[in-house]
Amino acid sequence: MSNLRIAIMGGWNTDSGASFHSEMIGRAFVELGYKLDVFTFFGSSFHGTNITGKDEDYVERCFTVSGDKIQKLNAVPFITKDYDYFIVEDLGMLPNDLLAKIFHRIKGKAKVINVVHDYELTQNPSFYQFEWDAIIAFDQRYYNFLIKGYDKDKVNIIPYPAHQMKKGDKRAAREKLGIPQDKKIILTFGPAAALIAPLIPTIAKLKEEYPVKLLAVTKNNEALNMINAFKNAELMDIEIREEAPDIDHLYDYLYASDLLLINKSSERIVLSSTIYQCIGSGCPIVALNSTFTELYKESIIKFSDMEELISGIKSVFDQGDKYKTLIKEAENFVTENSSIVIAQKFIDLFKHLK
Repeated sequence: MSNLRIAIMGGWNTDSGASFHSEMIGRAFVELGYKLDVFTFFGSSFHGTNITGKDEDYVERCFTVSGDKIQKLNAVPFITKDYDYFIVEDLGMLPNDLLAKIFHRIKGKAKVINVVHDYELTQNPSFYQFEWDAIIAFDQRYYNFLIKGYDKDKVNIIPYPAHQMKKGDKRAAREKLGIPQDKKIILTFGPAAALIAPLIPTIAKLKEEYPVKLLAVTKNNEALNMINAFKNAELMDIEIREEAPDIDHLYDYLYASDLLLINKSSERIVLSSTIYQCIGSGCPIVALNSTFTELYKESIIKFSDMEELISGIKSVFDQGDKYKTLIKEAENFVTENSSIVIAQKFIDLFKHLK
C-alpha cells in the first residue's frame, strides 16, 4: 500500500467542518507518505464563509457548491488524475448531478467512499444515484440512521479526526499577537462568535474577581454587530479582530488564550468540528452541554446554565480540579482521535475494499 494514491473531493482551506475533516485526513495521508489529489470548490463558490489558507500544490479548485443557480464542474482533473481511492466529503454541498455524469469514469479506476456529514437521511433523490464501495459514519448515532438507507455491510464507523497535539507558549504567543500578559483571555472566533454575544452580560460579572478580557476573532457581520454593541456599552473589556485565521494563526490565538468559549446547541445529530480543530492546542474549552458536545466527556468543561458557565470559567482561571482533569483527558482524546490515527483507519478500510 506504500504506492497508494488517494483523491478527496470536498472542502479545503475554508472555515467549514467538512473542510476541516478533509484537511485533517488529507494532510495526514501526505504525512504518511501517500500521494494525494484534492478536488475542491472554486474560490468564488465554496462552502463556508471564508477561505482560510493557501492551497497546496496538490489542490485543484474545479467546481461550485450545489446551491449555485448555475452549477459547474470541470471534469478534466477527475478523469485525468491517477488515484486508487476517491473520498467524497459532504455530498450535499457538491454538484451531485454533474458528478454523476462522470462517476462511471471514477469508479472505473478507484474505490469510492462517501463521508456523510448529514444528520439524517436526505429526501433528495440525487444522493442515491451513486453506488459507493464504503460509507463513513462518525459514530454510532450516524451509523444508526445510515443503515436504514444504505447497505449495512458498506457502512463503517471512523471517528472524526482531531488536530494533533501541538502545544505552544502563552507568553510568547501574547507577545507575538500584542495581547496583554496580565489579562484572563476568553477567546471566541468565526461565525460562532455571534452565539457568544448573549453570554457577555454574564461573563462580564467575572471582572469583579479577574482582569478578564473577551477576544473575538471574526469577520462575520452578525458577530461583529452583536459584539460591537456590547463593546460600545463598555460592559467589559472586549477586543475584536476582524480576521479569518488559518489553522496555524488560529493556534497562536489559542495559545494566547486562557480558554475557548463555545455556545452552540442543536437537537440534531451533530458534533463540534471546532472542538476537534482546537483541542490539540492545549487551550481549555468551555462549551454548552448539547448534542454538539456529548462525545467529549471530561476532555472539555460543559455548562447547562449561567451558574455552571461561571463555575467552569473560574475553574479554568484558578486551575482547579475540573481544569486538571480536562488537561489530562483532552490529551487522551487527541491521542485516540488524532488525524494520523484516523487517516490510518481509512487506510485499513482501503485494504479491505474489494
